[in-house]
Amino acid sequence: MKILFVIDTYDTSNNGTSISAQRFAGELRSRGHEVMILTTGDPGEHRFNVPDFHMPIFQPLMDKHDFNFAKFWGSSLEIIKHAVEWSDIVHCFLPFALEITAQRYAQKIGKPCTGAFHIQPENMTSSVGLGKTEWVNELFYKQFRISLYNGFRHVHCPSQFMANMVLERGFTAKMHVISNGIQDAFLEAGKHNIDYGKPARRPEFEGKKVIMMVGRLSQEKRQDVIINAVQYSRYADQIQLVFAGKGPEKSKYEELGKSLKYPPMFVYLNREELIDMLGQVDVYVHASDMESEAISCIEAFATGLVPVIANSEVSATPQFALDGRSLFLPGTPRDLARAWDYWLDHPNERRYMEELYYQSAKRYSLKNSVSLFEAMLEEEIEDNKKLTVES
Repeated sequence: MKILFVIDTYDTSNNGTSISAQRFAGELRSRGHEVMILTTGDPGEHRFNVPDFHMPIFQPLMDKHDFNFAKFWGSSLEIIKHAVEWSDIVHCFLPFALEITAQRYAQKIGKPCTGAFHIQPENMTSSVGLGKTEWVNELFYKQFRISLYNGFRHVHCPSQFMANMVLERGFTAKMHVISNGIQDAFLEAGKHNIDYGKPARRPEFEGKKVIMMVGRLSQEKRQDVIINAVQYSRYADQIQLVFAGKGPEKSKYEELGKSLKYPPMFVYLNREELIDMLGQVDVYVHASDMESEAISCIEAFATGLVPVIANSEVSATPQFALDGRSLFLPGTPRDLARAWDYWLDHPNERRYMEELYYQSAKRYSLKNSVSLFEAMLEEEIEDNKKLTVES
């Protein structure tokens, strides 16, 4: 197949949607498909490039999130049309103007087209302090449904939680629940850690309890809850927090963490560095209030870590908890400290559960996810053929 991925920002490792697009593209190419990306950024191989659209007022915030919207008019429109015409099928990752334009042109010329629901409205509204304002979020759901998603026959959702969220709001497409998937390298590291033990502690971690979270440093990810939880822990004087990611809240979190005996470490890591760092960790925490899946959490427990997860009603991540000991009340530092203290208090039980979490991660392999994604694309192509014949 000649597959066109449409995504405003592709060249970043700071958000799960872009990472998913990169990994799916690579795996699909390894299976013999041609995959081109319609996106912003620097020209390169496998690209149809359109210019960035710099938003008045909000562009500084976009820069902090390492995200750019695409221009979709003028010369960009001709590039969009050319990209769609090149493809056998179009797949739209986001609910923005670039994707809407590509979808509508695909429909106009009878080209099969699928979508993905990766971004919750709450992810966007949290950036301006409105993440828990229900009527604002519902307006976004409605706009997404009307402007884009009800124009698809097939939509990829990374979790059953997200599929339920959109179906409850009148989305009419068939929802394909497919994990974004983890690369084999994380499972290979997990097998080694389980079979042979974790790597020796680095000097900077000797005598400490290392607690880590991976994710964008933004309001909805709630790294502040982790920092504030340290004071309630029996191990407060031994805890070293590690936050992997970047984002607009970094300076705020650095200031908040100054009072700790060991101020948090803020790092930005490639895959190999991340796997190595996870091998130094005692407990992984995912404190986010809202997630469509949280692939970083799967990657962590795939390497043989017990996760402690915010049990939020607007997050898919609690699905990964094998029992209640890996859950805490969202936004509640004292309860988070209670949860991680349990695992720090019981190292033998933690080691037993680390293997169970590693085993549970196998179902989320990237190869399996891409096979399901291929099947969705093939189903859309067949449905589109039937529609063409009938018309």
